Amino acid sequence: MSGTQANNPLHGLKLEKIVTDLVDHYGWEELSFRININCFKSDPSVKSSLKFLRKTPWARDKVEALFLQTFNSGC
Repeated sequence: MSGTQANNPLHGLKLEKIVTDLVDHYGWEELSFRININCFKSDPSVKSSLKFLRKTPWARDKVEALFLQTFNSGC
């Protein structure tokens, strides 16, 4: 079982770190343009975004894809 995540670049990363890194890099406004979801537009916070993303797989997939595109482009 330990080898099942070997090719997953997100393995070991918490969703909170992913969101925080994206906000630090883009800011809330730019992030809301790149991923059109209300938790990034209306009174955004890491806490409210995490709550939404944990319940909404399609939105989480978009956030994870943007994270990989932004920070893993050199791999």
